[in-house]
Amino acid sequence: MFDRRLLTHFDWVLLLLVCVLTGIGILNLYSATSSWSQAVTPVYLKQFYWLCIGLTIALVIALFDYRNLEYFATPLYVINILLLVAVLVVGKKSMGATRWLDLGLFNLQPSELMKLMIIFILARYFSIKDQILGYNMKDLLIPFALLGVPVLLIMKQPDLGTAMLVLFIASSMALFAGIQRRTMITLGVMGAVAAVGGWFLLRDYQKKRILTFIDPERDPLGAGYHIIQSKIAVGSGGLFGKGFMDGTQSQLSFLPERHTDFAFSVFAEEWGFTGSLVLLLLYLLLVTWGIYVARRASDNFGVYLALGVTAMLFWHIVVNLGMVIGLLPVVGVPLPLFSYGGTSMVTTMVGVGILLNVSMRRFMF
Repeated sequence: MFDRRLLTHFDWVLLLLVCVLTGIGILNLYSATSSWSQAVTPVYLKQFYWLCIGLTIALVIALFDYRNLEYFATPLYVINILLLVAVLVVGKKSMGATRWLDLGLFNLQPSELMKLMIIFILARYFSIKDQILGYNMKDLLIPFALLGVPVLLIMKQPDLGTAMLVLFIASSMALFAGIQRRTMITLGVMGAVAAVGGWFLLRDYQKKRILTFIDPERDPLGAGYHIIQSKIAVGSGGLFGKGFMDGTQSQLSFLPERHTDFAFSVFAEEWGFTGSLVLLLLYLLLVTWGIYVARRASDNFGVYLALGVTAMLFWHIVVNLGMVIGLLPVVGVPLPLFSYGGTSMVTTMVGVGILLNVSMRRFMF
């Protein structure tokens, strides 16, 4: 029998925040691509279709009890690992990277799904292996193995941005679970050593991105072009912006990838500091509400699920915004609910569906 309390506890605040952010994003895409030839379906209209698909998926996910994910977490994780292996063997190559599987009707990017799978599998582990005094190095061996395999496979594609996000999400969940002080110090030293040694494992274009981040002017017409144009767009917006569809950097096509990675740069130029502040406040509300959902969850598994999804949203926001204003290297991370991308929209909406699910069942013990 359907429990009517699920409807009375539906999280309308979360759904409203998601719809407002996505609506602003679609308007921004309309402006960013208004100068393009519209012989095919416009980008903003495609994004609206993906929004409808994503909302449908989120609402369907909200209908099923999230506790069942605890039993399916391991099989889903293993399937995603096999998909990552398949990408390296028979994946579709584009722009020097092999990240997609051609399924005929659409291209699947398993590395995007791994952001969710790592949340599921670690939520299951930390909820079962709860350590009141914190986890030591021995306790973290299994999470390290669960994290290390997909990160290495994703870096092999190569996709440093997604690998970094998977690492950040897992680290956020582990920190919330609690790590002993001695173990934290050991991990810090290991991380520093790995960062130095990892430089020699990076590909030439990845090293170039980091060097360009340090000094964009070293190659203003090559590797530094994206970030220079983005900073010009953001800075030229001033206090109140140039107005909707009046941004020169985007409308005159100086700003590359303005519908995906640099969508925020278009918005900042047209709406200025004031509009950007409003957008950031909306994202802050979204992340804060995600933490609120985790805080009210009725069991540990729900807590870790909600926290993992919130961490996924948070790190996407931080990395993308840091990237477009020159605080972080350009790694090709989209702004959730704002940048164009079907896989990104669906992945984010699956996360939203999980948050709705946990929030709706906070009264069930």
